[in-house]
Formats: sequence, structure tokens, C-alpha cells
Amino acid sequence: MVNAPAVPIAIVGAGPYGLSVGAHLRMRGLEFRLFGTPMASWLQHMPAQMFLKSVGLASNLSEPTGHHTLRRFCVDHSLRYEDDVWSVPLSTFAAYGLWFQRRLLPDAEQDTVVALSKHDESFRLDLASGESLVTRSVVLAVGSTYFAYTPPMFDGLPPELVSHTSRHRDFSGFSGRDVTVIGAGQSALESAALLHEAGANVRVVARRQVVWNSEPPRGRRPGPMRVVRPTAGLGPGWKNLFYSNGAGLFHHLPYGPRMAIVGRALGPAGAWWLRERVLGKVPLLTGQLLRAAEPHGSGISLRVEQPDGRVGHIVTDHVVAGTGYRVDLAALRFLREPLLSALCQRGRVPLLTRNFESVVPNLYLTGLVAAPSFGPSMRFVFGADFAARRLVKRLATDPSPYGNGARHDVAKLTDGPT
Repeated sequence: MVNAPAVPIAIVGAGPYGLSVGAHLRMRGLEFRLFGTPMASWLQHMPAQMFLKSVGLASNLSEPTGHHTLRRFCVDHSLRYEDDVWSVPLSTFAAYGLWFQRRLLPDAEQDTVVALSKHDESFRLDLASGESLVTRSVVLAVGSTYFAYTPPMFDGLPPELVSHTSRHRDFSGFSGRDVTVIGAGQSALESAALLHEAGANVRVVARRQVVWNSEPPRGRRPGPMRVVRPTAGLGPGWKNLFYSNGAGLFHHLPYGPRMAIVGRALGPAGAWWLRERVLGKVPLLTGQLLRAAEPHGSGISLRVEQPDGRVGHIVTDHVVAGTGYRVDLAALRFLREPLLSALCQRGRVPLLTRNFESVVPNLYLTGLVAAPSFGPSMRFVFGADFAARRLVKRLATDPSPYGNGARHDVAKLTDGPT
């Protein structure tokens, strides 16, 4: 620790949230270091042919000037762009993120944090390169890849039989094979479409009916329609307007209602543009409760309870789990004790102040892990603007390691449910 260099702020993660926080810090002239491979989750853990669920206007990274939008990138590179009713290709969005990083954060360090620990009034970060450093404040912007969820009945089965959607960049290797996709959300349905288009014999098994999002309204609508069903970054409707623009207000809701809303709002559904690629092409076996899974020859056998209560079996070559992501801080293997235990005040979900600060002063968390505190917008790129502005304002206005504001906010958090 004696020889470890000091830096005021360290950002862990170089996806949309980490890059947005870094851009705001840079514009304010604050010193920091940012660690992580830029846009790694998008470039390594998502199918190359996929599309974002959000429209162009809701897919911007955040920086104070507003000059580095997705629209600006697409215009500069002669790529298609529309504010609404346009599915943003993953390739376009990933390239946009890299462009944003090169222009605003060229000193981002493609190094991995392998250990984060608390030492007195500072944090220590150990990097894969062998370097160690001490910092006053840490921003964790690690994205969703760490939190990929696979149902427990698949525990212990080899990756040759079961894999999560986040493990696939390309489905062409499944051509001619029998594949079963589990889930009814966008990742499950789009993976099924891509598998079908790659030549696999594929089916979807889900415990709930498949729901399809409606096509967003085009252009400017008449006043009465905007009042009845306003347009928002996360989709039309008053609830979506609140989830899109009310993250600060959402934080004031009691803990129980917050968790309930995050669990059900903007739940599993397929994008409107995906529907024609699935219906009539991929069998949808809905109302099926998955009870068990075990190896069967060179493949895998699934035991499912059907809607009428009968038990059936599906034998398949491979299972792709499109079962989403669940926040679990224990999945962040680089968090060292007792820091990890200190963060887990309610199970494995962190409690955050209105400034994204955890119960550990000067440790901030943003992105998916902040959804239980700030609502569904944190599950999307759209939430990066609010998170970056609120968090960086905090860092800029209270530069001391343990300012009175930090102690007051944390005290309010730890006294009981927020």
C-alpha cells in the first residue's frame, strides 16, 4: 500500500454508464482513472446481429454538451438514424460507444480490476496488470454481464448442454442442431429468431404467455393523444413517463413498493419489430413450468409441467437460457470482505442514497445494480444521463473523503427502509 499511487476517483466499468460518468467528470475537470474494456459487454456478450430494444432518441450516452449523440455519430458516419420507430443495430450502437470513448475518454485503461477492498478511509484496487492503486472514491459501473441468471435446475450441467444468452456472439454453430430456448423476454425471443435464421431447429419454452410491445407512435401526435398516452424514453404511457423521467422521485418510494415495481415493470416482452421473425417460424410452448433437467445421451432432457398439470419431457441438443439478469453483489468476485458484506444490507441488493452512494461512504454504484433504488430506467441506456449527472454532481460538490452530506445520507439509509 505504501507505494500504491493515489487517484481521487476510480471508475470500474467502461460501458454506457461508466463512459457517461467519465465524460461528466472530465467536463468538470476532475481527476480520475477509468478501468475496463470499452463496450465489452456489447461487443463480447451479445449476438452481433441483435438490435437494441430502445429507439434512437433513447439510446444516447451522456455528456454535458449534448454534442456526442447517437444521431451525431450516425450522421458523421453516413449511417441510418431515426429518433423513433427504428431498431438500433447493436453494431451501430457499439461503434457509437467506441467513438464516444475515443473522443472524450481516450485515456480509458483496458485493465481489469481483480480486487477491490476498503482500507481505513480509502479504497485499494488491484489490477490484472499487477498494478495497485489507492483512491478516495470508487464508481462501480459494471453492467449486467456479471448478473446473468440461469435457473438452479441447470446447476452443474456443462456449457456444452446449457448456456446463457450472454455467452453467445454468434449462433451459426447451432446450424442443424435442436435447441430449446427458455424464457419469454426479448433476449430469449431474439435468440430464438437468430437460431432459426442460423438453421437450428428451435423452440421456446416459457412459463408465461409471450407478450409483444406495441409499435411506438411515429412523429408528433395530436395534443389529446399526447395527453392520454404521452411519449417517453422507455415507451408510451404515463407509467413509462414516470419510469423515464422520475428516477429521483422513484427513490423516495418505500423499499417494498420499489422492489415490486422493478420486478414487474417493463417485464418480459418481445419488441414489436421482432414479432414477424418469430410467429409462425418458432414454436412457442407457453404455460410450461420447468421442473428438472438432466443429461440424456449427448443432449439434455427437460421435465416440464404443462398447463393441464400433466408432466412432459423435451429432449434437445442444447438449452439456451434467456432468463435475464438478477442483481447479486456476490457475483462481483473482485469485491473483498468485509466490503462485500457491508454493501449487502438487504440480501444481495445494494441500498443507495439519492446520489447513488452506497452504505459504504464514497463507494457509488450505477447501472443495473441501481434499478432497485431508482427504477426501471437503470436497466436501459436511457438511464445513464440521470445517473451520470446526479452522481457526478455529488462528487464535484463534496470532494472531501467523508463530508457531512455523505454521513447524513448514509445514516438515513441505514436507519431503516428507504
